[in-house]
Amino acid sequence: MAKVAKRTAAARALFDGKNLVSVEDAVALIKNAASAKFDETLEIAMNLGVDPRHADQMVRGVVQLPNGTGKTVRVAVFARGAKADEAKAAGADIVGAEDLMEIIQSGKIEFDRCIATPDMMPIVGRLGKILGPRNLMPNPKVGTVTMDVKTAVEAAKGGEVQFKVEKAGVIHAGIGKVSFDEAKLAENVRAFVDAVTKARPTGAKGAYLKKVSLSSTMGPGVAVDLTSASA
Repeated sequence: MAKVAKRTAAARALFDGKNLVSVEDAVALIKNAASAKFDETLEIAMNLGVDPRHADQMVRGVVQLPNGTGKTVRVAVFARGAKADEAKAAGADIVGAEDLMEIIQSGKIEFDRCIATPDMMPIVGRLGKILGPRNLMPNPKVGTVTMDVKTAVEAAKGGEVQFKVEKAGVIHAGIGKVSFDEAKLAENVRAFVDAVTKARPTGAKGAYLKKVSLSSTMGPGVAVDLTSASA
């Protein structure tokens, strides 16, 4: 425990007095402070001026990060026949219909993204209470209910990130690995912020982007200058 406390204190010392810095400076700080024994994830948290309890202030969407996430994404696809074959050929990890539903109902959820063809939604709909809270429910708004399963699977495997605002008006996501080049991480940050900015709902009033912070999995966070993040 002493080693963890010492490492945390050292990281916080590096961040002391640093606030509203540029994306590049924030990424450099985080990379220098990351000292875990695994490749930490660069995480982004965005405070938005919305109240998601109102339907016209809900923020959700998807973004294809230019440099990927560095994470291996396991994909499940609900499909039959030719579309099931298409999903398998595209690299889906699990493909099925009623059999996949039964696996999920048994509590075995070994995937990070769930895709379905439209005709499968009556089956998938029965899993709402299981998939919904885990943010795994297929949704046409983010391209996971589609007949183009090949493109959906390849996008999920290639660095696509879904986002959805939480009750407190916060969006957070992993957008790369600390081992990535600083320039690639900065590019991912701006791509994510741009996607969230473009997803501004009609009901949002006043300041939409309130705060953007970056951190590593085990490290402290640093607030980023909004002008730099939006550039």
